Amino acid sequence: MSLERTAVLNVAKLVKRFGGFYALDGLSFHVDSGEILGLVGPNGSGKTTAINVVSGLYAPDGGEVTLDGISIGGVASHKLVHRGLNRTFQVPKPFLSLTVRENIQVALAYGRAAVTPPTVAELLDGYRLAEVADRPAADLNSAQQKMLDLVRALATRPRLLLLDELAAGLNPAELDWIAGRIKALATSGMAIIVVEHLMGFIEHITDRVIVLNAGKEIFEGKLAAAVQQPQVVEVFLGGEHAA
Repeated sequence: MSLERTAVLNVAKLVKRFGGFYALDGLSFHVDSGEILGLVGPNGSGKTTAINVVSGLYAPDGGEVTLDGISIGGVASHKLVHRGLNRTFQVPKPFLSLTVRENIQVALAYGRAAVTPPTVAELLDGYRLAEVADRPAADLNSAQQKMLDLVRALATRPRLLLLDELAAGLNPAELDWIAGRIKALATSGMAIIVVEHLMGFIEHITDRVIVLNAGKEIFEGKLAAAVQQPQVVEVFLGGEHAA
């Protein structure tokens, strides 16, 4: 049975400046419940800045961000967690001195999810962390730290999940496995935004992509259609954009 999709996040004419540099310059997009949206583009195009604004790390300098119809622009990240928004980071940020299990327990205790959250055991087993559950997070390899970062976000039971280069550094078997997990989350009704450089991975999991260049959208639709657009090809393969 397919779930009826409704817009969870709306971003309208979003602007973010750093000094005189416009990292985001009038960006607009939305993501629906149960949808996986990819944000793609060359380095410096504004992908991570966009999710940093959406997740409350940066306040917008213009435009509007709404979650379930309520404006959240400038709302702090820890408050957005309690509204059902959470994320992972390019470089995972666990509590290094705590064990994997303790990291998850902190997220469960703090998240205060509006619906019943998963158990520690479900998260450990579901994301291949059971064997390292009682090791300090500092002892994990890169892939395990990425999974712990994801699991800590999932422990808060988000309605909107932002994934910032989760796939980077994973081997092909791990990529196939995590793709299946991400698609299962979307099937449950979760809205997911994926920032990623691995185009094969993006094509495999996303319903739509937004292609960014210099803080603006230059394409919206299926990735297979994007690569047929001369402007998109120029941006990725050399054009005037400096990475």
